[in-house]
Amino acid sequence: MPDSRNWFDPVPEHRRRRLSASRRDGIHIDVDGRRLINFASNDYLGLSCDEAVCMGARGALAESVGSGASRLVSGDDPMLHRLESKLAAWKGYEACLIAGSGMLANIGLLQALAGRHTHLFADRLNHASLVDGSRLSGAFSHRFRHLDTRQLQEQLMQQPAKRRIIISDGVFSMDGDCADAGALLALAEIHDTLLVIDDAHGTGTLGEEGLGLTALHGIAGHPRLIEVGTFGKAFGSYGAYILGTNELIEGLRQRQRTVIYSTALPVALIAASETALALIQRGEPVRRLHARLTRFKAGVAGLGFMASDTPIQPLLIGSDEQALAMAAKLADAGFFVPAIRPPTVPDGTARLRFTLSAAHTDEQIDSLIDLLKALL
Repeated sequence: MPDSRNWFDPVPEHRRRRLSASRRDGIHIDVDGRRLINFASNDYLGLSCDEAVCMGARGALAESVGSGASRLVSGDDPMLHRLESKLAAWKGYEACLIAGSGMLANIGLLQALAGRHTHLFADRLNHASLVDGSRLSGAFSHRFRHLDTRQLQEQLMQQPAKRRIIISDGVFSMDGDCADAGALLALAEIHDTLLVIDDAHGTGTLGEEGLGLTALHGIAGHPRLIEVGTFGKAFGSYGAYILGTNELIEGLRQRQRTVIYSTALPVALIAASETALALIQRGEPVRRLHARLTRFKAGVAGLGFMASDTPIQPLLIGSDEQALAMAAKLADAGFFVPAIRPPTVPDGTARLRFTLSAAHTDEQIDSLIDLLKALL
C-alpha cells in the first residue's frame, strides 16, 4: 500500500531546500539567530518597509482584513478598479486586470488564451509560472534557445498555425539578462502572433522612470502585446496584474479561472500597491536604485559576474557544494546571499544571486565589494 512517508524519492543533502524562518527589518534579515544584510530580496526599491506604503496598508486594515469573496461575487472593491486604471495609464495600455499573484496571473492567462489548437513558442529559461501555464493550457509547446530569436523565427516558419503566441520573461530572474522585446514584437507582427511578456523584474527597475522593459523598447500598449507584472517585487506589496487592450482584458474577466475562482486580494495590499505606485512615479526610489547598481557593478568589475544591467547580479559558481560554501562565508561576514542550485537553475550552474536595492547604503555595498574581492 502507498505510504506518504516514502512517497517521494529522497533529496540529496546538497540539493535539499530549507525553509529558514527569518524576519526582515528593512534591509536586514534575521536568520538562524544572526542579523545579516540582505542582498537576496526582490524588494528592489525598498518599498515593502517604506513608512508611507505601510501606512496605506494600515489605513485599509482598519476596515477589514480579507476580501471575503472572489471579485465576481462580492470581493470587487472599488480600489481594485482605481489601481487598474492608474496602472494602465502609467504603463501605456488600454486596460488592466489584477490577479492574486504572478503565478496565478500567468497560469490563468495562458489557460484562457490557449487550447489544443494553439501553438506556444517559449524561451527555455522562462519562469516556472509560464512553463506551468503552457503545460496546463493543453497547447502545443515549442521552446527556443534562451534569447535565440533566429531559432524562434525558424520555429514560427515551421508551425504556421492560425493561433500562435510567443512567450518570454522580460528580465530573466536567475541570469539578470533581458529579452529583446522589440525583436520579439517584430516577429509577432511578421508571423501574425500574440506576444506575452512577463516583466515582473523589470517594472520599477528599468528605465529612468522605472516603466520597465516594454517602455524601454518603445512597444508598451501595442495591440499584439500582453504584459504581466507583479506587486511583489519593486512595489513591495503582493499580487499581480495583466495589461492589454480593452477587448483582451474583458475576455480575461470572462475566462480566466484563476481570477474567477480565487478570493480577491485584501484591500490592504491594494492600498499598499497604490501608495507604492505613487512613490515610483515620483522617481526618487528608482534613481536611488540605479545609483546603487552603478556603484556595485563598478566595484565588482573583473570578478566574474554574469553580464547584467539589472538589479539581479549573478555570480556563477558551478557546483552545488562550492556555492553553498561561498554563501556560508558571506553569511559569516554578515551578508545574506543564499546559493541558488538545481533544479531552479541547470545542473552545473549553481550560483550566488546578488540583488541590489534602493534601501542599501553605499557603506553596505562597499563592504560587500571588499569582501568579494578578498574571497574571489
